[in-house]
Amino acid sequence: MNEYKQEMIVTEQHTAEKLGSGTLPVFATPALVAFMENTAMKMIELPDGETSVGISIHVRHLKASAVGETITCKAKITEIDGRKYSFTLEATDNTGVLIGDGTHERFVVNIEKFMSKVR
Repeated sequence: MNEYKQEMIVTEQHTAEKLGSGTLPVFATPALVAFMENTAMKMIELPDGETSVGISIHVRHLKASAVGETITCKAKITEIDGRKYSFTLEATDNTGVLIGDGTHERFVVNIEKFMSKVR
C-alpha cells in the first residue's frame, strides 16, 4: 500500500476553542496534525510487538473548517529507509479544497523495548 485515505467529521472536540490552541470554534491545527499522523500510521503494517512512532512532522494549515465539515486526509509513502518511513500528507474539505499539507516521518520500534525506556 503506497497511499491511504480516510475521512473524519469535525466536531466541537476538534476545535481550537476546545483544544486551547485558539479561541475560535473551527478545526484546530493540533487536530489536523493528529489526523494526518494517524492516517500515515495506519499505512505501516507491522508484526505483533512492534509499532511506529512519529519522529517529525511539518504541516501547513491553509484554510479554516467549520464544525460538521468532512475532512479527508491522504498519506503517501515517499521513502522507506530501514525502519524509517517518510510520507507526504494532504487534507481537503468536503468541497475538495486543500486545507492542509505536509511531510511526516515515523520510525518502527519494539513496543516492550521502547516502553522500558520511559518507565
